[in-house]
Amino acid sequence: MSTVLAAFLDAYADALRRHLAAPEGDGLAEGHELGRRALVEGISLLDLTEHHFRVVKQVQAAAAATVAGAPSDSARPENPLAEQALEFLLQTLITLDVATRGYLDGTRRYEQQRSRADDLAGRDEFRTALVESLQDGFFVADARGTLIEVNKAFGELTGYGASGVPYPIPHPWAIPEGPRYPDLGTEASRFVVPVQHRDGRRRWIAVSTSALVQPDGEEHIFVGTVRDVTAEHDAQARDQAANRLATALAAATTVAEVLEVGLDELRRTVGAETAVVAVWTSPTAPEVYISGTPPAATTTGSRLEPATEAILKRARVRPGRTLIAVPEGAGSAQGIVAPLGEKSDAALWLRFAVPRVVDAADWTLFSLLIGHLSLAVQRARNFDQARSTSLTLQRAMLGPIELPPRFSVHYEPALPPLEIGGDWYDVVPLPDGTIGVVVGDCVGRGLSAAVVMGQLRTAARALLLRGAGPAQLLTELDPVAARIPGALCTTVCAAVLDPVRGLVRYSNAGHMPPILADVDKTGRMLEGGRSVPLATFETTRRPEATTPLPPGATLVLFTDGLVERRGEDIDEGFTKIAGILADTAEKLPREVADSVLSALRPDGGYDDDIAMVVYRQQPAPLRLDVPARPDRLAMLRRTLTAWLSSAAVPHNLTSDLVAATNEACSNSIEHAYQNGGGENDRVVLTAECVGHRVVIEITDTGTWRPRPADPGPRGRGIDMMRALTEELEIDHHLGPGTRVRMSVTLPAITFPVASALRGTANRSGGDTMQRDRETHGRL
Repeated sequence: MSTVLAAFLDAYADALRRHLAAPEGDGLAEGHELGRRALVEGISLLDLTEHHFRVVKQVQAAAAATVAGAPSDSARPENPLAEQALEFLLQTLITLDVATRGYLDGTRRYEQQRSRADDLAGRDEFRTALVESLQDGFFVADARGTLIEVNKAFGELTGYGASGVPYPIPHPWAIPEGPRYPDLGTEASRFVVPVQHRDGRRRWIAVSTSALVQPDGEEHIFVGTVRDVTAEHDAQARDQAANRLATALAAATTVAEVLEVGLDELRRTVGAETAVVAVWTSPTAPEVYISGTPPAATTTGSRLEPATEAILKRARVRPGRTLIAVPEGAGSAQGIVAPLGEKSDAALWLRFAVPRVVDAADWTLFSLLIGHLSLAVQRARNFDQARSTSLTLQRAMLGPIELPPRFSVHYEPALPPLEIGGDWYDVVPLPDGTIGVVVGDCVGRGLSAAVVMGQLRTAARALLLRGAGPAQLLTELDPVAARIPGALCTTVCAAVLDPVRGLVRYSNAGHMPPILADVDKTGRMLEGGRSVPLATFETTRRPEATTPLPPGATLVLFTDGLVERRGEDIDEGFTKIAGILADTAEKLPREVADSVLSALRPDGGYDDDIAMVVYRQQPAPLRLDVPARPDRLAMLRRTLTAWLSSAAVPHNLTSDLVAATNEACSNSIEHAYQNGGGENDRVVLTAECVGHRVVIEITDTGTWRPRPADPGPRGRGIDMMRALTEELEIDHHLGPGTRVRMSVTLPAITFPVASALRGTANRSGGDTMQRDRETHGRL
């Protein structure tokens, strides 16, 4: 027995005896305190109970002995010892009972809590298993946007898994230059943003978030899912890129136009620095089209570097839709090369600013876009070929390819070039030296109008060659038009020009009146000889008018598309043409046509076909009698240049004649008058048109100086004059002085047959397109 237990049992026995001896005292209170002491000192209930009954037994024995020694007849009071002992024991056990019941309640609560904890643990395990089983990425973020929990799918999607949490803003997968996704809880709860995977790949993810309140109710948290939508985004981006490229290429009809707009759009879409296309139209150097800034390693001027040309030359013979990375087999590509078209004569190089990894999505996009461009190039080539055939046919139907000198013609269809219009012209040199001119306009457009035009033009040419005048031509053309379906109401203006006599005879069948402008004067309409269009009413004979052609005058015949405007008075067009002709006396007929077209062209372009013929009557002879001084040479050159332009002499031939004339005048001034030339020493220059020839004479009254046997570095003037002219005559035997006669024949005006458009041999651009339009617009 321990000391503590022995001491407690002794104290308990003493207290119990005192209580039993004097129950009215504080024994019960002392028993209660002993109960608390037993609880504190850990006294066993069994020890306490056993000791209690032993003490009670001893007290009962002592009490029994006392009662035995007393007289037998004395009164024996009832002995309440057992009840008093039990009361003391119960008072002692009160504290132990309370403690025991508290312990049991605590044990029960503990069991409940443990059961609840086990249940929560099971729930957490279930939640964790559920979150990890999601195919979409899952995350939990606090109110500041810091991710505090992610699942395995999130880590696979971004490369940043649960081992790295928390992930504060800025998140490591965010793209600095990309769009910032909305703040959690403040903006859209659903959005799509690009992210950068830990391995460097770029992906697009769809994010969906929801806000929750933490159990303490003081702070929001956000849970969300992320889903990989890269494939959907790439597919949508490919469709949009293909639509943009197709839209850009829709209006392009030539290879030059296709490559100009197509390369720019393609380069921007794929993020390339430079796009280069080489087209081998000949076995030698290819034609080069460039979009973007060409690096030094790609081109030199308008030529490809040998290494670049070799790469493109190999690529052009590859099968269609073949894409090759440059360099082949490397982890990162500097660019992509691919063949273009179906003829194995063109290739494309897309060059990146820095080497980059080309993944499967990139290959798909590149293949789609380059395929669109390749088809557009082939379509443009087919269109060019068809246009060349169409324009060649149209050109043959319109009129002669070679025109007499001092003429210019222009035809501009309002419809696309593959259409042939119903407007026409014809210029026919006649055996008697006159020139027949016909300009007409059939009703309608397209092939049917062109068929009518071709038949009427052929019939009109035959009538002119047979000797019919303007009125007779229209009269005999009437029954022809009546028998041609679609020729009803065709308008025609027919004229016969006599350059020698300076006259024009004309007759007009409901057509636009010609405009005639004298030198430096406003033009006037020739309104005589007017009658109804062809095949409308029976006419026994159509009227005819005759008008003088003053020297240097300009005559313009045209169709109604030049002056008719919706909502405008047609007289305004005539007034504009008349005013323009007042300032074109020293311009070539081709330049006159350009001036008229430029001044009358609407903002949106002509909405009707236009046929126009411009004729320049030969000017009056030029005569200049000037002192034989060197300071007069500049004036002679200026005056002669202006006269030659008014005579419709081409610019290159004008330069030759002015140089030869200047040499002849210089010889007269320097050599004929040895004393330096005075006011009475003269040089006379004359120039005149004799038919299709231009004759220039320079005369002086000085002394002829024979050419030395060795002229030295000088003395080559006669050789130069002979080289610059067709005929050169020098006469110094007929009298005092010398006469130099030079002549040239004006060339026929040649208009090339239309051919397929091709690009320039350097950078593609708007200038190329404009030159191509001008080449094909003027026939």
